[in-house]
Amino acid sequence: MRSEKPEPSEPKGAEPRPSAGGPEQKALRAAAHDAAHSAPGPRGVSAVAVLWTFGKCLGALLPVYLAGFYRVSTSLLVFGTMIYTGWKHAREAKEARMRTATQFTDDEEEQTFRTMSSIRRELPAWVNFPDVEKVEWLNKVLQQVWPFVGQYLEKLLVETIAPSIRASSAHLQTLSFTKVDMGDKAMKVVGIKAHTENDKGQVLLDLYISYVGNVEINVEVKRYFCKAGVKGIQLRGMMRVILEPLIGDVPIVGAVTMFFIQRPTLDINWTGLTNLLDIPGLNIMSDSMIMDAIASFLVLPNRLVVPLVQGLHVAQLRSPLPRGVVRIHLLEAQGLAAKDSYVKGVMAGLSDPYAILRVGPQTFTSKHADNTDSPKWQETYEVIVHEVPGQELEVELYDKDPDQDDFLGRAKLDLGIVKKSIVVDDWFTLTDAPTGRVHFRLEWLSLLPSPDRLEQVLKRNESVTSKAGDPPSSAILVVYLDKAEALPMKKGNKEPNPMVQLCVQDVTRESKTCHAAVNPEWEEAFTFFIQDPRKQDIDIQVKDADRVQTLGSLSIPVSRLLSSPDLRLDQWFQLDNSGSASRIYVNAVLRVLWLDEERIASSVSSNLEGGVSKPLPQQTCPHPSFATEGLLRIHLLAGQNLVPKDNLMGGMVKGKSDPYVSVNIGGETFTSQVIKANLNPTWNEMYEVILTELPGQELRVEVSDKDMDMKDDFMGRLEINLKDIIDSQYTDQWFSLTGVKSGRIHMVLEWVPTASESDAVDQVLQFYSRQSYQNKAVPSAGLLFVFIEQADGLPFKKSGKEPKAGAELVFGDTTYRTKVCDRSRAPQWNESFYFLVHDPTEEMLIIKLSSAWDQPMGALVFPVRELFSEPRLVLDRWMPLDGALPESEILLRAELKILSSKMTEAPQPSGTASEKEAGIEPTFKAAIEDEQINRSELPTDDHLKHPAAAAEEEEEEDTEASVDHPAALRCEAQTFPPALIEEPTDPEDRSTPSDDFGPQTEDTGLDSLAQATMTGLPVDTLGPATVRGVPDAGEVLPPHSTPSQDFGKEGVLRIHLLEAQNLVAKDNLMGGMVKGKSDPYVKINVGRVAFKSHVVKENLNPAWNEMFEMVLSGDDDREIKFEAFDKDLDSDDFLGRFTVQLREVIRSQYTDQWYTLNGVKSGRVHLLLEWVPTVSRSAALDQVLQLQSLQAFRNQAVPAAALLFVHVDRARSLPLKKSGKEPKAGAELVLGETSYRTQLCDRSTSPEWNESFYFLVHDPKRQMLVIKLSSGWDQPMGSLVVLVKELLAEPKLVLDQWFNLDGASPDSQMLLRAELKILESKMVDLIGGGALPCAASGSGSGQVKLSLSYAAQQRQLTVTVHGCRGLPSQSKDGVDSYVSLVLLPDKSKATKRKTAVKKRDLNPEYNERFEYAVAEDEVRFRRLSVSVKNSSASFRSRDVIGQVQIELGQLDLIAGATEWFTLKEDAE
Repeated sequence: MRSEKPEPSEPKGAEPRPSAGGPEQKALRAAAHDAAHSAPGPRGVSAVAVLWTFGKCLGALLPVYLAGFYRVSTSLLVFGTMIYTGWKHAREAKEARMRTATQFTDDEEEQTFRTMSSIRRELPAWVNFPDVEKVEWLNKVLQQVWPFVGQYLEKLLVETIAPSIRASSAHLQTLSFTKVDMGDKAMKVVGIKAHTENDKGQVLLDLYISYVGNVEINVEVKRYFCKAGVKGIQLRGMMRVILEPLIGDVPIVGAVTMFFIQRPTLDINWTGLTNLLDIPGLNIMSDSMIMDAIASFLVLPNRLVVPLVQGLHVAQLRSPLPRGVVRIHLLEAQGLAAKDSYVKGVMAGLSDPYAILRVGPQTFTSKHADNTDSPKWQETYEVIVHEVPGQELEVELYDKDPDQDDFLGRAKLDLGIVKKSIVVDDWFTLTDAPTGRVHFRLEWLSLLPSPDRLEQVLKRNESVTSKAGDPPSSAILVVYLDKAEALPMKKGNKEPNPMVQLCVQDVTRESKTCHAAVNPEWEEAFTFFIQDPRKQDIDIQVKDADRVQTLGSLSIPVSRLLSSPDLRLDQWFQLDNSGSASRIYVNAVLRVLWLDEERIASSVSSNLEGGVSKPLPQQTCPHPSFATEGLLRIHLLAGQNLVPKDNLMGGMVKGKSDPYVSVNIGGETFTSQVIKANLNPTWNEMYEVILTELPGQELRVEVSDKDMDMKDDFMGRLEINLKDIIDSQYTDQWFSLTGVKSGRIHMVLEWVPTASESDAVDQVLQFYSRQSYQNKAVPSAGLLFVFIEQADGLPFKKSGKEPKAGAELVFGDTTYRTKVCDRSRAPQWNESFYFLVHDPTEEMLIIKLSSAWDQPMGALVFPVRELFSEPRLVLDRWMPLDGALPESEILLRAELKILSSKMTEAPQPSGTASEKEAGIEPTFKAAIEDEQINRSELPTDDHLKHPAAAAEEEEEEDTEASVDHPAALRCEAQTFPPALIEEPTDPEDRSTPSDDFGPQTEDTGLDSLAQATMTGLPVDTLGPATVRGVPDAGEVLPPHSTPSQDFGKEGVLRIHLLEAQNLVAKDNLMGGMVKGKSDPYVKINVGRVAFKSHVVKENLNPAWNEMFEMVLSGDDDREIKFEAFDKDLDSDDFLGRFTVQLREVIRSQYTDQWYTLNGVKSGRVHLLLEWVPTVSRSAALDQVLQLQSLQAFRNQAVPAAALLFVHVDRARSLPLKKSGKEPKAGAELVLGETSYRTQLCDRSTSPEWNESFYFLVHDPKRQMLVIKLSSGWDQPMGSLVVLVKELLAEPKLVLDQWFNLDGASPDSQMLLRAELKILESKMVDLIGGGALPCAASGSGSGQVKLSLSYAAQQRQLTVTVHGCRGLPSQSKDGVDSYVSLVLLPDKSKATKRKTAVKKRDLNPEYNERFEYAVAEDEVRFRRLSVSVKNSSASFRSRDVIGQVQIELGQLDLIAGATEWFTLKEDAE
C-alpha cells in the first residue's frame, strides 16, 4: 500500500516515479519480478484437506440458509459478500508481496548478481555511479545489532508505552503487548551519498534505506476480548542525516539531526481485529494516517534531533533558518495534449489545464484555463527551501474535468540549480506525456540579516504582479516559541493546558498543547512571509486547550526587529491580560529576501554603431494588423421554457431550475447571475469582448442549473459562428437550445461598427447614459489603440548605468506592460495595445517609464479628448516625457475609433422585446424622468453662494472630474443633484455664511465658548461676526490699532536634521577589548529654545530626517549650537559639537551642507538650514501647502505654511461682573495647540493691552483664531472667532478694525490687528525637479468624498457619502468597506449612520445621503466623525481602516461643500 493520499488519476501507461534509490532500486524491482514468477507451484491435495474444504463450504452456506429462514434482505448479503471479497483480495495481494520481498531478501546476493550481470553486459565499462556508495559494512553492523534493537524496542513498548496507554483511558486498563518480535530481518542501507559542498561546520549524509521486516507485534485488550497486531512492515525512502555542530571535544559531533526530505513509502500487514484496515478504501486511509504521524516529526520541515552534548539550543537545531526562498513564476505552457472530446469522441477538443506545484509539504494549485492547449497563467508563488541540494520542485499538469481530472504530464527540477543560477527562466519538457512543455521563471531569494536593502526590495516588489492574488513578500519571519512561566490558573484553581496562537496579518499558526502546566515548554518554530515589515505585527495569544479562556496575550511590531542587531529579538516578554509574573520566551528572527541581480548575466546593447547615431524616425511603423480588431457586444436578455432539473419527493414531482448562462468566445468566459426557481428567467446583462476576425471562431453559450451539493445540471447549449455575426452586424432573436427537449434564450448580438469621426461621440454617450444592465456593465463608446515604438534620450540610472527601460500603460482600471529592453537610453519596444473607452471626453492614458520597474524614468499623461482635434482621430508623433530630461521623448501612435452602435437607431431590446415578454418595465427611464421633474420644480438660490467661492468650487470640481474619477463624478451628477436651498422670506435671515457657521476647533476649549455664547446672548440678536466698529456719540475711538514698528518683523528658522557619518564609537564590549558602535542623538540650542532628536540605535551613520522650526527676529545675532551624544544608561558620551551663526543663515536664506564635528576625532552632520522668507501674497499659499503635503519627517513635524501676527489693542463696553464691579479684563488667544494670555488690566470696562503675539499656522484655509475675554481668568466676558482664511481676501492679508464680541453686551467690541504672512520656502522650487528632501513615501489610509450642506428653513443638515479612494488593502481580497457617521457630541449614539458594505473594493462608491435635524445655532459647534471600517475584519486585523473628524464650523454649509477628506489611522 502506498502511504500517499490519492491524487488525480494518471494514464495507465505512465511509469511510476522513480524512487531515490537510483539503479539499486531498479535492480530490486527486477529481482522482485523474477521472484514473483519463480514462486513454487501448489503441492498435491490430501483427503483431509478435501473434508476440511467441504466443512468450510457448509459453514459458509449456513449464514445464507439462516438469512433466508429469517427473511433477511438479499442486499445485506450481497454487500457483506462484496466487503469480504475485497478484503480477501487485498489480503492475498499483500501476503504475496510480503512473501516475494522476504524471499528476495533471503537470497539477495544471488538475485542481484543474476540481474546486474545482464545489465553490465549492455553498458560500457567506464559507466559507474560515484555519487551513491554502497556500505555493506554498515549493513553487517546493523544485522549484528538488530536483535539488541529488538530487545530495546520490546522493553520500551512493555515498560513505557503500555503503562502510559493504560493510564490514558479507563477502557484500556487491560491492554498489554502479548508478543513483540522485531524479526531477524534488519534494516538495510542501500546506499550513502556524502555532500561536501555545504557548510564546513557540518557533515551531511543521504541514506537510502530499505526495511522489509518480518516484525510481529500483538496487542490484547482482555476486557473486550480484542486482539490486534502487525505482522510485516515495508519502509523505503531517503533519510538525510546531519552531524552538527562539530566541536573540538569528544564526541566531536554535538548533535545528530535526521529527517526525510520526501515522504517514504510505507506498507503494513495487519492481523487480528486490525484486519479491517485491509478493506479497500480503509487501507489507504490507515496507512496515510500512520504516514502523517511519521511525517509530523520525521519529514521536512520536521526533524528528529538527538543532542550528544549539553547546552545546545535544540529548538534552533530542530527548526534552523531556511536556506532561502524560491519565487516561482508559473508563466505558460504550450503543446499540451488534448483530453476533451465531444459527441462520444467523434470530435476532438482541447483541455482545461491547471498545474499543481509541490516543494516538500508546500503545495499550490493554479487556476485552470478554459479550452486551450497553450494556457497562460502568469501566477507567482513563494516557497521556503530548507535543504539544497535535495528538495525539488515537482509540477504536474492536469485537465480539469467535472468527474476525474486527466493527467497531462509532469516536470521536475532540483532547487539546487536555482540556487547556483539565481534565476532560471526556461521551458521544461513534460515527462510521462506525449507532448507539452511548461515555462517557468524561478528566482532564488537569499536571506539578508540587515535592513539596508529593504527599501529596494519593497520598490521592486511593487512591479511584481500575479494573478494568484498574493503580493510578493519582502522578508520572512521565523518565530521560535520556547517556553512560558507563571501562567494563571484556570477556573476552579486548576492547572491549564496551554497552547499558543501566533498570528501575522492573515496567517495563524498554533503550537502543540502542554497538558497541566503553568510553566509549559513548547520548543517549536513557525515561519511567516512578511509583505512589509514596517506595517505588520506579531500577535501572540496564550490560550487553554479549549481555545476559550485566554491566559495572556502579546503584540510585537515587526518593525521593532528592523532596529535590533542581526534583525533578531531573543528575550523574555511580559504577557498582557495575564498574571503579574506571567511571561513568555520568544526568539524572533527577520530576514530580508534579496534577489542578487548582479550575479545574473545580462547583455548590454547600444543604439550607437560606429560612433554615429541612427536618425530617428518621425512616425511609427506598426504591423498592418494594428487597429483591425473589432468589438462584439453580447446582450443576454431572457430565457423561455427551460428544462426543470430540480426534482422533489425523490423525482415524483418535477420542480424548477436555477438557471445561469456561460458565454465563451476568444478565450474569454462570462457567467451570468443565477435566477432562482425560474424556467423563464430574465437576465438583462451585457458583455463586451475585443476580437480579431479569424476564421473558425465560434460563440459558445451553455445554460446550466445551479446546484449546491453536486455538479450543475446541463440545460442546453448553442454555438454561433462569429463570421455569421459579423456579416449580419446586428442580430436580435430567440435561439433554441440543443441537447435538451425544450428551451430557448433571447440575445442581441452586435458586431459594433467603428467610425473615425468625432461627430458621433455625443450621440453615443447620450444613448449609453440611458442604458441599464443587471451586471452593472457600462457600454464602451470607443476603442483606443496604442502602438509604442521607441523612446530616446532617457536619463541614466542613479548608479550611472544605462536603464533597462519598460513602459507601463494605465487606462482606468486596465494596465499593460511592455517588455523590459536591454540596457539602453533609446529602447525599442514595437508593441501594440488596445483599451475600451467609456467616456472619451474625460478619460486619459498614462504611460510611465521605469528602469526594471523600480526607478522612474519619466511619464506621459495623454487625455483621449486631444484626439478629437486630430485628422481621423489619429496621433502619431514624438511626445516629450514629464519628470525626465528635457530631451527625453517617446514615439507612439494613438488611434481612437468610435463605436457607433446600431442600437442608437433601433429600438432598445431591453425595454421592448425581453422586458415586455417578461412583464417588467425599464425602471431607469422613470428614474431619469423623476429626476428631471424634481430639478425643474425645486427653486434655486444662486446668490447665496459667494461668487469667488462658487468659481473656486467649480474649478475644483472640473479638476477632479478631469483627473481623478470622471466616471464616478458623472454618475454623481445624475444621481445626486446639488443642494437646493429655498430663498428665505425674512430679511434678517439673509446673513452671510460666516454668520452662523464660523469655524471652531476642538483644541480650543469650545465647550465653554459655546456655553458663553449661547447663554450670554439671545439667538435673535446674533449678528455678523465681523463688522466695523461704530463708536458711541461723544466717544472718540481710534479706527485702527497702533502696534510698534517691530510688529510682524519676525521670521521662521527651519532646521532639517538629516543624517550623520563616521561618528565615534563609544560603546565598548568585553571590557573595552572590542569596539562597538554608538546610539547617537543631537541636541540643538538657539538661545533658550532647545530641541532634541530621537536616538538611533547602534549606528555610526545614523539617519534622523527630523525638522524643527522656531520664530526669531530678523536681526538676531545668536548662535545655533549643535551637540551630538551617545545614549547610555548612566551618563551620555560626547560625540562632538559645532555652531552656526544665525546671521549667516539669514543672509544665505538656504544652506544645505555637511558640518564637521569639533572636539572628536571624526564625524560630520548633514543639515539643511533655511530662513524662510515671508510674503503678503495669497497666491503663494497653494504651492506652500503642496510642499507641506509632499514632506514627511520622523518626528511627525508639519512645516508651517504661514505666520499670523496679532496685536491686541483694547476693548470697550465690556459687561460688569456679577458683583457689579468693573472687570479685571484679560484676553486668552488660542490657535491650534498654541495659546497666549495678555496681562490682566486694572478694573475697567474699556481695558487697554497693546500686546503683540505670533502663531505658526499650518493650514490657513481651516485654522482659526479664538480670543476669549474674562475677568481674572474665571468669569467669561465674551469671545471672538476670526477665521484665518478671511485674511486671504484682505489687501496685503491684513485685518485692522473693531470686532463685535460674542456672548457679551451688544455694544462690546475689541480692537485688534491680524496680519498673515505666507512662508514661501525655497523648497517650492524643488517640487518639480524630483529632488525634494524628506519626501513622503506613503498615501496614508485613503480618502473619503463627502458633500455637506445645511437647509436653514428645514433646520436640516445633509451629508452625502460619495465614495472612497486609495483604501489600504488588509488582505489579498481587498476590504469589505462601509462608512460610519456620528454627529458629535452624541452620548447615546442616536446620530450614528452607516452606508451599505462594498465588497472587495479599494475605491468603493456609495452615493448615499443622510439627514440630521440640527438647530441652526447649534450646528456650528458640532463635529462630524467619519470612519471607514472593514466589515470582514477579525481579531487579527483592524476594524477601522481610517477616520477623520470634520469641524462643521469650518465649512460654508449654507453654500454647500464637496471635498475629499484624508483619512487617518487615529483621529486627532
